[in-house]
Amino acid sequence: MSITSDEVNFLVYRYLQESGFSHSAFTFGIESHISQSNINGTLVPPAALISILQKGLQYVEAEISINEDGTVFDGRPIESLSLIDAVMPDVVQTRQQAFRDKLAQQQATCTMSASTSGNQSNAPKNGDATVNGEENGTHNMSMLKTPESCVSTHQFDNHCEPMEMDVDVEIPASKATVLRGHESEVFICAWNPVSDLLASGSGDSTARIWNLNENNNSNSTQLVLRHCIREGGQDVPSNKDVTSLDWNSDGTLLATGSYDGFARIWTKDGNLASTLGQHKGPIFALKWNKKGNSILSAGVDKTTIIWDAHTGEAKQQFPFHSAPALDVDWQNNTTFASCSTDMCIHVCRLGSDRPLKTFQGHTNEVNAIKWDPSGMLLASCSDDMTLKIWSMKQESCVHDLQAHSKEIYTIKWSPTGPGTSNPNSNIMLASASFDSTVRLWDVERGVCIHTLTKHQEPVYSVAFSPDGKHLASGSFDKCVHIWNTTTGALVHSYRGTGGIFEVCWNSTGDKVGASASDGSVCVLDLRK
Repeated sequence: MSITSDEVNFLVYRYLQESGFSHSAFTFGIESHISQSNINGTLVPPAALISILQKGLQYVEAEISINEDGTVFDGRPIESLSLIDAVMPDVVQTRQQAFRDKLAQQQATCTMSASTSGNQSNAPKNGDATVNGEENGTHNMSMLKTPESCVSTHQFDNHCEPMEMDVDVEIPASKATVLRGHESEVFICAWNPVSDLLASGSGDSTARIWNLNENNNSNSTQLVLRHCIREGGQDVPSNKDVTSLDWNSDGTLLATGSYDGFARIWTKDGNLASTLGQHKGPIFALKWNKKGNSILSAGVDKTTIIWDAHTGEAKQQFPFHSAPALDVDWQNNTTFASCSTDMCIHVCRLGSDRPLKTFQGHTNEVNAIKWDPSGMLLASCSDDMTLKIWSMKQESCVHDLQAHSKEIYTIKWSPTGPGTSNPNSNIMLASASFDSTVRLWDVERGVCIHTLTKHQEPVYSVAFSPDGKHLASGSFDKCVHIWNTTTGALVHSYRGTGGIFEVCWNSTGDKVGASASDGSVCVLDLRK
């Protein structure tokens, strides 16, 4: 058996990525020289580190139950073995001795029984051996996860049983189209705003455009957008994750951001139009402005950049954060907000050499920020488990919303209220957390109006339908749930084949796209 440090480092690096610790993964990858290893990351399955640790733990438990004569102890462990226990020799030896003592007691009982009744011993026969009481050597392992982790081993512990689907809400397989082609996790997906073209971005260093339009005869034509870099006068695959993507407002161009440090602009036909190359490290987020003449990006290099979408040139670079910038959002065509692991939020404007406003109050890294549809309020969410609402009119937050019990990964405003196409509906804010819940908030009153609790694992994504009447949520429990935002009732559910990283609605509100950790992209048809 051969284990190299490169292999261990790569599995740790991938684990950090899958757990949502993107900037930590980047730092670890640089220090351990991941890029110089010859490991093809596209072939490594999701949750590989957890899977191999789980198998090792299973082996240790099996080893403990093997007697000195090679026979297998016929009995369940007194208590399950934890990962830390498994690497502590004293604990392992104590467990082995406990098994042997129990075996001796069992054998004495069997001997006494045989002498009084003539019954045969119930020790396992050759060919019928059991491991820890499970036939054929199988063993039900508890899922291993850290409180912050979203990594699933596709097994559930006793406290996290898969939810039984209600037949009234379960989306039938006939209404789900599973799109396959990606060779690694699909982190992101987004619908074209004017047609049923679904873009997806993956760890296989490609983005793809899937054609789900009714007039598309093949029903799922895919365009592969390969992310390459120039080496030795040739274009070679970057082998880096596609981290972000966004369509422009008229649906003619798609922008992508990558771990290779480049942003790219593609036509809807899949042709590369521009490569934007001024960041010095991975790009974590990018957004088009509404006018479509600028793209905004955020990077691990602590900067944000506004790009000229027509020329591909950087208009202005903003070096105000002291740590990696994690998210950006436009307030209008020239003003934007950015957030960072430095716990700060800056509001900046094209042409200004310093922030218009700096919001401070979070006590841990700020994961996401979103302006409300009117551009008056800014919402932020953090690893400090709080959701905060800010106004340009004051320094401190308008609301400090504290209800989640773990990190809040993302937030979305409803497309309702003044200035939207649904002006008569109240505006809401949705938050998705690693505590496995989604919360809907009345921002005017600063109260939680619904807590949505059907998910069993961290929730990575939420998205409102175009009319604001429904909310889709995607979790690493492999489920997409669709909720009524007025009542908080669960109206549709779908269980996929991998943990869900992103959910999104098409422009007409009758399809939901979802991207998953097993490389699949799913489209749910919600028409009657």
